Amino acid sequence: MANYIREIRDLVGHKPIILNAAAGILLNDRHQVLLNLRTDTHNWSLPGGYLEYGETFAQACVREYQEDSGLRVSIVRPLGLFDRGQTVYPNGDVTQIISRLFLVTQTGGHTLQQATAETLKLDYFDLTDLPPLLNDQTTAMLAAAQHQLS
Repeated sequence: MANYIREIRDLVGHKPIILNAAAGILLNDRHQVLLNLRTDTHNWSLPGGYLEYGETFAQACVREYQEDSGLRVSIVRPLGLFDRGQTVYPNGDVTQIISRLFLVTQTGGHTLQQATAETLKLDYFDLTDLPPLLNDQTTAMLAAAQHQLS
């Protein structure tokens, strides 16, 4: 996927583009949500990411969740579609992200024990006491999850 986005960026530079993404809400037994500390922006987001060409939102969520966290998950149910706001990355890229949010359950794997190219670390947080988040859309997704899952 990075090559696909890189090809688009080679054509349009930092001009705003629209991308599709999927993310998952995984809660522990204390009703805390798993977040990942991102390597690119150094703030927290839900495990997830951009769809690859031909992929569904659900497929992307499962794939990206494992890449970002080390955990295998399955979809429980959708929690919403989020299409407002933009993200400005440190390199100047600007995106409007259309994100499908899912409630997920762990089916295997283990949380990453060391940093990767995309994740510095993982941690669980109370939905009412969150760290600095990636963008307003992440805030909206977590607020929706708190409302729907309380």
